[in-house]
Amino acid sequence: MKKIIFVLVVVCLIVGGFLIFRKEEKNEGLEKVKVAEVTHSVFYAPQYVADALGYFKDEGLDVEIILASGADKVTSAVLSGDVQIGFCGSESTIYVYNQKQKDYLINFAGLTKKDGSFLVGRSKSQNFDLNELKGKHIIGGREGGMPAMTLEYALNRNGIKSNEVNIDTSIDFASMSGAFMSGTGDYVALFEPTASELENEGYGYIVASIGELGGNVPYTTYNAKKSYIEDNPKVIEGFTKAIQKGLDFVHTHSSKEVAEVIESYFPDTKMDDLINIVQRYMDIDSWYDTTYISKKDFEHIEEIVDNAGKLEAKAPYKKLVDNSYAER
Repeated sequence: MKKIIFVLVVVCLIVGGFLIFRKEEKNEGLEKVKVAEVTHSVFYAPQYVADALGYFKDEGLDVEIILASGADKVTSAVLSGDVQIGFCGSESTIYVYNQKQKDYLINFAGLTKKDGSFLVGRSKSQNFDLNELKGKHIIGGREGGMPAMTLEYALNRNGIKSNEVNIDTSIDFASMSGAFMSGTGDYVALFEPTASELENEGYGYIVASIGELGGNVPYTTYNAKKSYIEDNPKVIEGFTKAIQKGLDFVHTHSSKEVAEVIESYFPDTKMDDLINIVQRYMDIDSWYDTTYISKKDFEHIEEIVDNAGKLEAKAPYKKLVDNSYAER
C-alpha cells in the first residue's frame, strides 16, 4: 500500500512539474507588465476581454492586473515603480504634474468616457429627480476623486448648490458599500457589480447613473511615467493595440457574449446579473470607440476638478496625453 502511495506521489510531482514547466514555457519571451487598476469593476469589461482572449499575449505581453483601490494608490504604485502602468482617472496625472514631478505621468490610452458609478438610495424612486438629494447625506468617495467630483459637478450644473447636500468624502473607497450597509448615509455612489449586489441583497436601489449626469470625460485611462513610455515604446504600442481590440469586441458583441468572456473575473456574480450589468454600461455608452483621448474631453475633466476646487493650475494637454499609438 505504501509503495502504491509513493508511486502516486511521484507521478503527481512529475505531472505538476510538467504543467508548471509548460506554463513557464508558454509565457517565455513575453514582456512582463504589471497594471494597477483603481477598482475591480464590470465597468472595465474591455480590459478583461483583452486579457481573457489573449490580446495582450498576441502583442508579446505577459500582463498582470492587480488591484490598488483608489487613484491615489494607483498613482503611488506607478511612481514608485511597483507597477509599470496605472489605470485610473486622468485627474491623477494632473495632480502629479502640478506637484512639479519631473518624471510625471502621461495618459497614453483611454478606456471609459463616463463615470461608471451609480447612485444607490435606500428607497425606490421611479422618476428620480436630483432635487431629491437636497439635504441628504451621500457617501461620495475620496476627496479629489472623480466619483465625488463628478457628482458635485452634476448637482451644480442642475441648480443644486454644494452646500445643499452633504457629499461625504471621509470614507475610504473600498469601505463605501460596507458603510452604507451598516446604516451610514442616505445615498452612496458605487460601481458595478457592487451596486447591483446591494440592490439584490435589499440594502438599497439604483436610482441614477452618475455617468449620464456628468458627460464625456477621459474617466479611466492608462498612464505610465514619462521615462517608461520613452524607454518602452513597443510595450506601450502593444498594450494600446490589445486594449483597442477589447474595445472593438464590446462594441461589436452583445452583453451576453461580453459577460460570457469576462465571467471568470467576477465569480461571485450570477450570469444573469452580469449580463444586465454589462448592458447597463452599454446603455449609457460607457466606453470609448478608440483609445484616443481628445483635448475637449481632457479639458472637461479639468472643468470638473476645478468645479470641486481641486485644480491648482491647468495642465498642458500636449504634455499629459500621448495619442501616438491610438486609432482615430
